[in-house]
Amino acid sequence: MTPLDWAVVGVYFALLIGIVWWSAMGISTSSDYFLAGRDVGWFAIGASLFASNIGSEHIVGLAGSGALNGMAQAHWELQAWVLVMLAWIFVPFYYRADVFTMPEFLEKRFDGRTRWVLSTVSLVAYVFTKVSVTVYAGALVFETLLPTTFGTPENAFWVGAFSTVILTGLYTVFGGLRAVVYTEVLQTGLLLIGSVFITIFGLYQLGGWGELQATLSQNPERFALWRGLDDPSFPWLGVMIASPIIGVWYWCTDQYVVQRTLAARSLSDAQLGSVWGGFLKVWPIFVFMVPGMIGYAMVQEGMLSIPMGPDGEKINGDMVFPIMVRELLPMGLRGLVVGGVLSALMSSLSSLFNSCATLFTKDIYEKLRPGMSETHLVRVGRIATGVVVGFGLLWIPIMKEMAEGGGGLYDYLQQVQGLLAPPIVSVFVLGLFYDRVNARGAVWGLVAGFVIGMIKLTLQAMAESGALGTEGMLYSIGIFNGYYFTGVLLLISLAIIIGVSLMGEAPKKEKLEFTYGNVTPEERTENRAVGEAAVWASVAVLVLVAAVYIYFSFWLQ
Repeated sequence: MTPLDWAVVGVYFALLIGIVWWSAMGISTSSDYFLAGRDVGWFAIGASLFASNIGSEHIVGLAGSGALNGMAQAHWELQAWVLVMLAWIFVPFYYRADVFTMPEFLEKRFDGRTRWVLSTVSLVAYVFTKVSVTVYAGALVFETLLPTTFGTPENAFWVGAFSTVILTGLYTVFGGLRAVVYTEVLQTGLLLIGSVFITIFGLYQLGGWGELQATLSQNPERFALWRGLDDPSFPWLGVMIASPIIGVWYWCTDQYVVQRTLAARSLSDAQLGSVWGGFLKVWPIFVFMVPGMIGYAMVQEGMLSIPMGPDGEKINGDMVFPIMVRELLPMGLRGLVVGGVLSALMSSLSSLFNSCATLFTKDIYEKLRPGMSETHLVRVGRIATGVVVGFGLLWIPIMKEMAEGGGGLYDYLQQVQGLLAPPIVSVFVLGLFYDRVNARGAVWGLVAGFVIGMIKLTLQAMAESGALGTEGMLYSIGIFNGYYFTGVLLLISLAIIIGVSLMGEAPKKEKLEFTYGNVTPEERTENRAVGEAAVWASVAVLVLVAAVYIYFSFWLQ
């Protein structure tokens, strides 16, 4: 990092501080703090959806996945069509329900127990997945780019981890969701610009797109979009089962993402913002995964040196992106990309911190102590954000060991999310489309699904470590492909919810207000009031996704 690089990073932070200061000036109520006063336009919503999703775990982890696994995990990044579902199917109900959180919506559809369960599961899941993975990825960039700045690479790792978490926690605490959303508009641009430069410089030095294809064609099965059913890691059927389930959970039911649409100034803004976010979501394959494959090709051509992973057989994929930044980019641009990585890290963490504060304050604290003032609730939300920051810091050492001993950040993240998503997706989808599902069935489905998923995750970790030996029922469950198990867990969750519901009484009429069977003609008209532009934008997103699928299905042939 040269003085010019540091100057670029400094300009970025100056802009960030200005936005946070402006955002904090307008906070007086809990709606201001948690939902930006419900006055965010569609462009900012779409940019915020994209920036919240694309964290440092994507820039680092997705590039690493491209280097290690090629296009096999691109299916998770081609879920832009799910944001069209969010716009046209889910958002109208969420927005009309006038809720702060997804658990609050479940309470309106079912009862308070479902709200408690989903809030608790979400808070636990956020600390152990999003915080830990995002912080580790950002710290890895510090370790690579500033190896001697703080004495040793290990010191650089910890300085990067702690400083970014604390700084992000501070601006989220003071600025609330308005600071999160509007800083993410700035960060979206930096994310895309920084990664595009990596792709351009990498392809230039490699010799162009044709040379990349030629290098990867020497091992086409490893870099193919579709793997055979006998592939132990990414069988195409398992991938096509797991990726949509995770996509619907993440984009349509997760507080971390959906909270942006709840902050819209109108239903039309929420819907159009979701479609705009879907359009942006099409591009990560080209600006994050492709650089990883470029890095692999450069290693094969002897143009780049990447450390080996723990197994001593494959390169450490998570090191590909930061080393490409260090080795390929000139000064100034290097600072811009580092600013982009910091943007990714901070946007994801700020979104997460604010979502956790909202979940705790609105779903747990306000239930325990009703009638508190708006000022008091904002203060509790800020304290809750600080607590989440603390737990994130405590988890970093454990996450570091797990990431370095496993198959990379991105695969770890999808495996864990694949075990969390099925019961939540089941409850939301059945809650909207099946009037007969009651609160008892929803609670049983959420709890049983979460317990089964965590048992599978534990057995999987034990099997991979050798603790279960090489035979027996527990070992077989542990090594059973996690992506297939996502589908199995979805079926189990659906069966439990429906079965327990049918054994009890039907829900009362007031609990069916937010279901498709009870949408009034006026509400149907309002749902479609977003306009012709949004319809054509939705079609464009679907066409783009289909085009990317078609191209990469044949690109190495």
